[in-house]
Amino acid sequence: MNHPILNMSVNINDFTYQLPPDRIALYPLGDRDMSKLLVYRSGKIDHKTFKTLPDELPGDTLLFFNNTKVIPARIHFKKESGADIEVFLLEPLDPSPVYAVAMDAKHATRWKCTIGNAKRWKNDGVLIKETQHLVLEARLENREAGVVSFSWNSQDAFATVIGLMGETPLPPYIKRPPELSDRERYQTIYSRHEGAVAAPTAGLHFTNEVLQTLRQNHIEVDYLTLHVSAGTFQPVKVENALEHTMHREQVIVSRQNISNLQRNKFIIAVGTTAMRTLESLYWFGVKLQRDPTSSFVIDQRDAFMTMDALPSAEEAIMLVAQYMKRNNIEVLSGSTAIYIVPGYRFRICRGLITNFHQPGSTLILLVAAFIGGDWKKVYAAALENDYRFLSYGDSSLLLPYTLQ
Repeated sequence: MNHPILNMSVNINDFTYQLPPDRIALYPLGDRDMSKLLVYRSGKIDHKTFKTLPDELPGDTLLFFNNTKVIPARIHFKKESGADIEVFLLEPLDPSPVYAVAMDAKHATRWKCTIGNAKRWKNDGVLIKETQHLVLEARLENREAGVVSFSWNSQDAFATVIGLMGETPLPPYIKRPPELSDRERYQTIYSRHEGAVAAPTAGLHFTNEVLQTLRQNHIEVDYLTLHVSAGTFQPVKVENALEHTMHREQVIVSRQNISNLQRNKFIIAVGTTAMRTLESLYWFGVKLQRDPTSSFVIDQRDAFMTMDALPSAEEAIMLVAQYMKRNNIEVLSGSTAIYIVPGYRFRICRGLITNFHQPGSTLILLVAAFIGGDWKKVYAAALENDYRFLSYGDSSLLLPYTLQ
C-alpha cells in the first residue's frame, strides 16, 4: 500500500530560484577547508568557515561519508574524418555489473554509455584511441541502449586504461574543459572505491586537518559507498515532480556500518548520497520485515510504503543486521532509486552536510524535504552573502533536529 502523498502533486516550480551564472563555481578554492559554511540550526542561520565544522557539531555525532571514487569516465575518440565522438561511461555490464569487478577487467569489458555525436558512429564502425603503447578499441553494440564494448592490447586493468585515456567528468554546468588539476580536486581525500561518474561534492571540503580535529573533538566517522551516477544531474522535466523517474545507483554497506547505526548516535550524512544510502537501509529493513528473503533493491516509491505498523529505525536496522548475520554477509551490495521529496519522513539522518544545488533539481527536493520551507531562507542567505554554488562551491550544515 502506498503513502497518500503519491496521490498528491509536488509542483517543481515551487522548488526553483534564480541562480546567476556568475555564482556557479567553475574552479575550487585553493584550500579545501577555507570554503564558506552556512550553518542552519533549528531555523537560525550563521555564517562560518568550513574549517570550523567540528566545533558546530553536536557532541554525540556520527558522520557518515561516501567513499566512492570518481573515474575518468569521459573518453574522446577521433575518427579519421576528424569527427569527435565522446563516450561517457555510465555503468558496467560485463564481466560484471559490480564496479570493482568491471574496473579490474582485463582485455575487454562492456558498459552502458551515453554517446556524443552518435550519428557519426556507424553501427559496424570501430573507434580507436592510442596513447604510448596502449590501443583502446570501442564498438557500438546497441545504439538505442547505449551499449559499448571495449577491448585493449595489454594486461592492464580497465581502471588503468581509462586513467590514461579518459577525462575527469566535470558536471555539465561547469562550462570549461577539464584540467589536470581536476583529477585531484574533483575527488574527496578519502575516496577509495572506483565507480562514481560524479563526485560526492559535500566531501570535497574535508582536509586531513579537519578530520583530525573531528577526532580530537570525539566526533566519530564511518564510510559507506554509493557510486554516484550521471542521473544526479538529470533535471526534473515534469511539473509534478512525483512523475519524475529517479536514477538508480549502486550502494555498498558493511556490517560495521550497521553496527555503528545501532549505537544510537546523532547521525549526520556528509552529502545527499550518504543520506540516500542511510535512508535506503531503513526501507530495506521494512522490506525484510515483510519478507525476510528480500534483496537490497530500493525502488523510487519504496520510501512511501505504508503498513499497519512501520518499524522504528532501531527495529529496521536490527532486521538488516540479522539478515547479514543469517547470510554470513560482511559487505552488503545493492542499489537504490530512493526518491526523497517534501512529505518524506526521515528515519535515520538528523543532520546533513551539503553544497548548494541546482534550481528545480531532485537534490533541492531532498533539502526541502529535510528542512521544510526554510530551504528558501537558506538559499536566499547564501545568495546574499556571496556563497559559491554547485559542485565546486561552498557548503552548508543543516541541523533541523536537536540532540535528544
